Amino acid sequence: MKLRHTLLAFALATVPLALLARADGDGLAGPTADQATTSKLVYGLLSDSRYAYRPRALDDALSQEVFKRYLDAIDPGKMFLTAQDVAKFSSQKSKLDEAIKTGQVEPAYAIFALYKQRVDERVAYARGLLKQNIFDFAGNDRWEYDREDVPWAADSAALDQVWKQSVRNDWLRLKLAGKKPDDIRKTLDKRYANLGKTYADFNGEDAFQTFLNAYTSAIDPHTNYFDPRGAERFNQSMSLSLEGIGAVLQKQDDVVVIREIVPGGPADLSDKLKPGDRIVGVGQGASGALEDVIGWRIDDVVEKIKGPKGTQVRLDILPAEVGLDTKPNRLVLTRDKVRLAEEAAKSEILTVPANAGTPAQRIGVIKLKGFYQDFEGRRKNANDYASATRDVAKLLAQFRTQKIDGVVLDLRGNGGGSLNEAVELTGLFIDKGPVVQVRESGGRVSVENDRTPGVAWDGPLAVLVNRGSASASEIFAGAIQDYGRGLVIGETTFGKGTVQNLVDLDRWPANEKPRFGQVKLTIAQFFRVAGGSTQNKGVVPDIAFPVTVDASEYGESTYDNALPWTRIASVPHTQYGNFAPLLPKLETLHQARIAKDVEFQWQEEDVTRFKAEAAKKYISLNEGVRRAEKDKLDAIRKSRQEERKRLNIALDPLLEDRADDGLQTNERDIAKEVAREKAAENLPDPMLRESAAILADAAHLLNGDRALAGQVLPESKAPGHWAE
Repeated sequence: MKLRHTLLAFALATVPLALLARADGDGLAGPTADQATTSKLVYGLLSDSRYAYRPRALDDALSQEVFKRYLDAIDPGKMFLTAQDVAKFSSQKSKLDEAIKTGQVEPAYAIFALYKQRVDERVAYARGLLKQNIFDFAGNDRWEYDREDVPWAADSAALDQVWKQSVRNDWLRLKLAGKKPDDIRKTLDKRYANLGKTYADFNGEDAFQTFLNAYTSAIDPHTNYFDPRGAERFNQSMSLSLEGIGAVLQKQDDVVVIREIVPGGPADLSDKLKPGDRIVGVGQGASGALEDVIGWRIDDVVEKIKGPKGTQVRLDILPAEVGLDTKPNRLVLTRDKVRLAEEAAKSEILTVPANAGTPAQRIGVIKLKGFYQDFEGRRKNANDYASATRDVAKLLAQFRTQKIDGVVLDLRGNGGGSLNEAVELTGLFIDKGPVVQVRESGGRVSVENDRTPGVAWDGPLAVLVNRGSASASEIFAGAIQDYGRGLVIGETTFGKGTVQNLVDLDRWPANEKPRFGQVKLTIAQFFRVAGGSTQNKGVVPDIAFPVTVDASEYGESTYDNALPWTRIASVPHTQYGNFAPLLPKLETLHQARIAKDVEFQWQEEDVTRFKAEAAKKYISLNEGVRRAEKDKLDAIRKSRQEERKRLNIALDPLLEDRADDGLQTNERDIAKEVAREKAAENLPDPMLRESAAILADAAHLLNGDRALAGQVLPESKAPGHWAE
């Protein structure tokens, strides 16, 4: 069986429960026939060493692990279930293996049903607390918000105390933001009611998918099950395209609201929709029945709105500024293929100013959020299929005409994507050769090579990474480092060194329409050309920036069942350079520069303060303490505003006051929230600016010191023009 060879984004390995939601019938009647078949298919796949890199026998031991992971998935904060509830199902701990093998997964539904009942009870309790006189904040109480590792609350009374402190914290946040008691009570009552409605919509499909993912994640952290809708969403994210109207939607209260308009899509071209507008009705074609969608789950509304290119959809729209009782506007849109351009590679040029005899240099920056590829478009030889490599190559061609002095490839937060794209993107900077080694479950090692002669950019290069750079990002950064082709700058990366394939479960029954979904299956481990794995350890930068995320809190090493680090033999590859002799000089210049860079210092201060607060795992419920903390942050914010004015650093007015308003994202004005997020994209980026300066330093040092250049970039092997 031919499987799609891809490295999937690590972020998809832990999909929140709310995003797994899907409506297929009502209630929790039990598994459907298709779900029973799916369970058996997934078991067959994960227990077969021909497919899985590290297959595990589904026995009583694994059954107990699945039981724990299922409970952790539905109630990660231990806010709904009690120890008594868990004990009721303890007899199922060693029976879930047979349930999965036979497709008789009714125990998962029973647990989920009790969970939904407990959610209803907790929501009712929280709303009831709002009527009580418990909002005095003079004592020493605190809200212990980090509950991942605490034991289950003994009983309902113990959980009452947990919820009481949570509700009091919600109240105090709004009070500190200047809200009056009546407004606070109204806001929180609505918040808790909406929480109840959201969970009430969870159904048997949610129970099944969450349970099956408890099994897949017990195999390894990056093996996951996608139902047909989830698989479709993933393919859209990889291809950067979809067929629909081109709008990003969000649920607010009982209504689906337009959050963003995708440039160039039907919604944008109509010029009749804007962020904040609400969709209250959807009809198909020119005459299909118009369905009232108020109160629907957002994924069901999306399912109605999207559709094949060239078909029509009718929408009843309430503009953002009118009430729900206003007569809606009717809009007819013709669906089209929409390119998600916002997720594609983007470029900018930074000017590193002249300093102490060093001429000003223009550094081109390419920001790449993912290693995307339209697999279907490539298979059909489409001329315009989405490809990270193709897009980056175009930007590099523009840089050459603009005569820039160096390139920084910004991979911060890039969780990976296509293995093929990682190999081809590396090939833009090296002249043929091995890029990554792939070891399969049987031990066979193959080498993925760049076979295209020539390079798209042969000048100074740096790769900027952080803890969120994973998988394909680590392949690329590791290859650039192993070849000595460029500098790697930033933080140690995530440490995901495994390869996943998407396996279509509908291939075996040969269904005409998707019924069983897909499995993202770990099938291999990758190794750098120098032989080491990125697994667990990640890629260590040449020039390190302050760590923003503690490795004990985030990264591959935090998974209890992650593969260990190991290494294999290296493969012959060109060594373009050796930056070791240059690094001490770069580090000295870097430290001197950031000592004068207030934005860089502020970011370090913010990270240090955040880590200190997170380490406490609680927040005070004393109003005086909280006001003092708020006043301190306000003072810091105002001081920075004054310093920016003195330094002529412009900041969008939307970002001037970012104090805690006590609200959740879906409680704020959507149009203003989106505008604020867009403005935040233009905030000063001291890490990117410093990366450009380091690259400029490197080029200047090598140009000015022939002996050093001879050590770092031997002329016989130099790929380009680091040193003229």
